[in-house]
Amino acid sequence: MRKYIFFAMAFMPILMHAQAISLPSDTVNCGQVVYKHPVKAEFKMKNSGDKPLVISDVKTSCGCTTVSYPSVAIAPGKTFTVSAVYDAKTMGHFQKEVGIYSNASDKPLLLTIRGEVVAKKSNFKGEYPYTLGDMLVDKAEILFDNVNRGDMPIQQVHILNNSDETMEPQLMHLPPYLRGEVKPKRVAPGRSATVTLQVDSKQLGDLGLTQTGIYLGEFPGDKVAPEKELDVNIILIPSFEQQTKEQLDAAPRLQLSKGRINIGAFGGKSKKKDDLEITNIGKSPLTIRALQIIGTGLEVSLNNQLIEPGESAKLKVTAIRSMIEKSRSVPKVLMITNDPTQPKVLINVDVK
Repeated sequence: MRKYIFFAMAFMPILMHAQAISLPSDTVNCGQVVYKHPVKAEFKMKNSGDKPLVISDVKTSCGCTTVSYPSVAIAPGKTFTVSAVYDAKTMGHFQKEVGIYSNASDKPLLLTIRGEVVAKKSNFKGEYPYTLGDMLVDKAEILFDNVNRGDMPIQQVHILNNSDETMEPQLMHLPPYLRGEVKPKRVAPGRSATVTLQVDSKQLGDLGLTQTGIYLGEFPGDKVAPEKELDVNIILIPSFEQQTKEQLDAAPRLQLSKGRINIGAFGGKSKKKDDLEITNIGKSPLTIRALQIIGTGLEVSLNNQLIEPGESAKLKVTAIRSMIEKSRSVPKVLMITNDPTQPKVLINVDVK
C-alpha cells in the first residue's frame, strides 16, 4: 500500500521558474516510510505565465523513482500536479531529485523528495499540527489538570525532526517544579522523539493556575526564541478527603446562573462583555480562593470573593478582540473555591 504525501495548494510564488511555474516549495519531506511500501509525493503547481506550458520530459536521479505529469499543454493560470513515487526498497535516509523539462526555460525545474525508510514506524500514530522552529509537535500547550498537593503527574509531547540535520533536542528554562526528558537524545531528519514532563506539585505556590513557558532547543547551546515555546498550565486544587460527613454537610455550595460566558461575534467592536451570578446555596460562607484566566484575551472582575449563604456575587468577563484573535485557543475562566463538591470551576467562553 502506498503512502501519499500531499503538498498544500497555497500558490505563493516563493519559487518561480522563468516566471512560468509557481509552487509553494520544491521539496517534500515524507518523514518515516515503511520498508517496501512505496511513498507518493505530489507537487501542486500552477502555470503563472501568459502562454501554454508544455512539459517535454522528466529525469530522475535513480531508477527507484517514477514520475507522472500532464502530457497536454497547461493553459495560463491553470493548476496541475507532478507526482513522484519512491519504491522504498532500501533502508535508511533517502533524497531523490526530479528534473522537469519544459518550454518555460532551458534549465530543468528541480524537485526533491526526502525521508527515511524504516522497518517499523514509531508508536505515535497522531498528527504533528504545530511548528516549533524546525520541529513539528503534536501539541503546543500542555495542561496538568486537577493536581493535588503531593501529586507528580506526567504529560508527553511528541516531536518530529522536520529539518535536514540530526538534532539533539534540549528543554530550556524549566522551572523548579517541572522536570523534563527527551528520548531519544539524538533525532535524525524525519524521525520522532518523545518529550516527557513531570510536575512536582510540592514545589508549586498558591492554589489555582500556574502558567509558564518552556523552550525546545534543537541542539546544546541553542538560543531561546518565541517560535520554540511550549506553554505549560498546571491547575492545583484543594483536597477535602480529610473532612468528616458533618463538615461536608455544613459546607458551602456554589451555583452558577448559567454554564457559559457568551461573548458572541465582535462585529465592529474591540471589546465585548458578559456576566453571570455566583450564588451560595450551602450552609457556610463560600470563598473564591482564586480567579484566573487560562489563555489570553479576557479580563475578569468579581464584586465579592466571600459569599454568605443565600447571597450572590457577580462575575464580569470582558473579551478583547485583538488578543483573542492572536490566541492559540479559546480562553477559559478558572475559579478555585472552598466548595468540596466543586473545588475547581471552569467556565467556557463562547467567542465567534
